[in-house]
Amino acid sequence: MSNYVDYNQKIDYVFKIVLIGDSAVGKSQLLARFARNEFTVDSKATIGVEFQTKTLAMHNKTVKAQIWDTAGQERYRAVTSAYYRGAVGAMLVYDMTKRQSFDHMARWLEELRGHADKRIIIMLIGNKCDLGSLRAVPAEDAKEFAQRENLFFMETSALEATNVETAFLTMLTEIYRIISKRTLSGNDESDENSGAFKGTRILVPSQEQNSEKKGCCM
Repeated sequence: MSNYVDYNQKIDYVFKIVLIGDSAVGKSQLLARFARNEFTVDSKATIGVEFQTKTLAMHNKTVKAQIWDTAGQERYRAVTSAYYRGAVGAMLVYDMTKRQSFDHMARWLEELRGHADKRIIIMLIGNKCDLGSLRAVPAEDAKEFAQRENLFFMETSALEATNVETAFLTMLTEIYRIISKRTLSGNDESDENSGAFKGTRILVPSQEQNSEKKGCCM
């Protein structure tokens, strides 16, 4: 896969991804690191919903990732739930130094599955793995939760850019793989006309293999 794109080229696919989780777990920083390779020390809480895009070349196709950063504060949840619709991928983000943010993952996952397509691809993200000495969530706990719920799992650091690009590209690659397979089989449900993919949740054959190959938990 190459990330170099001719921006005059037509967009073949648009994949919407949502970042969800408690406030202050680093969702906005993950987005900024992936979309612009930036990190802001004095980041402010997201108000409502923000989104950014990044265009990538994947197997001779041009894919635009439209990434929505949702506010984690309780008072915004009724507003942001509408933005789950149409998402083909979701990242459940917790702060690995704050146990409560991980304990809330089940609630966020329930809300996601209540509003999003049932086949959406979901990845569990343990952010701030650069703060290893302050770890409050053992990687084993996160792996167990991910296995039980059939999620991808990866630990990241937006500050140090650890696994951020890998996490996003893993999700986008899986989405692309599924839509390509569907198109080849002739069962694309007219998705190619809109450039949108309604989502297919991936069951990971070996979660431990995926999470141990890369990530701060190694």
